[in-house]
Amino acid sequence: MAKTEMIRARVEPELKQAAESVLKELGMTPTEAITLFYKQVTLKHGLPFAVELPNAETRAAMQDALDGRDLSEWRDLDTLKAAHR
Repeated sequence: MAKTEMIRARVEPELKQAAESVLKELGMTPTEAITLFYKQVTLKHGLPFAVELPNAETRAAMQDALDGRDLSEWRDLDTLKAAHR
């Protein structure tokens, strides 16, 4: 089938550049990526990934992290793992 429909969307320039850089590394054009996304939406009858709102506990933890509350620092991964055994 011939590709005759056009999609236009406005996005932040930095987001566009970053996404297109990743797509280039994957060997894909933006058109191919959008086509893939649309095909997956059609196959799954919805978004091809989970879209969820965080629960109250997660929102509180995210806000604590943004505010710098209750943060822990670890020298390395092994020390972190040992502390949580």
